[in-house]
Amino acid sequence: MSKTLRWLIPVLMLAASQIASQAPAQNWPDRPIKLISSQAAGTGTDIIGRVVADRLSARLGQPVVFENRPGGGNVIGTQAAARSAPDGNTFFFASAAALVTDPYTFKSLPYDPMKDFTVISRTAEVTFMLLAHPDVPAKNLAELLAHAKANPDSLIVATDGPRRFSGMIAAWINKLAGTKMSYVPYTNIGQGIQDLMGGRLQLVILAVPAAKGHIAAASSRHWR
Repeated sequence: MSKTLRWLIPVLMLAASQIASQAPAQNWPDRPIKLISSQAAGTGTDIIGRVVADRLSARLGQPVVFENRPGGGNVIGTQAAARSAPDGNTFFFASAAALVTDPYTFKSLPYDPMKDFTVISRTAEVTFMLLAHPDVPAKNLAELLAHAKANPDSLIVATDGPRRFSGMIAAWINKLAGTKMSYVPYTNIGQGIQDLMGGRLQLVILAVPAAKGHIAAASSRHWR
């Protein structure tokens, strides 16, 4: 059972401190460009970011290096981008989590989303999918929620943390549907996917770019 949830994330590319046009236009880019991501490899942001990096490299004639700096609920990578040299060659490939929701879910942050970054472009909007192990007796979201209500505390959902979108979606479903599904946070959601495939939990919430490959590779064995 795969159900697309109506929860969109704008993914933004921002320059740390100064935008590229502040560098001498006739010479830019004169060396490799770095895109920093605050999320781990294999996430939706990572997959989209690497596509963008490859296409920018071909168009600009310079290597574009995509660098994952996960951890701390996006804080580590975002802070690294905010403190990077304002030379027009280091950019932050950010999800809305780093710059939109974190200011509301953390008491304080070591960066200011409004002052430390300048918007360059929005590159994508990403939806999430709720994926279930084949042992779950449900073929759609309505059947899943009915099963969850009839069997309280029987379903465990893998998320990337309570302050991340997947964790918020899991809590949101519980609240709206009146269910009591448990959710387990993973620092690396890839481990959560492995636990789902191994039958150690029943559900996972993934962004579509991260979910599609797993569905295509194992649709008959691991997913519904």
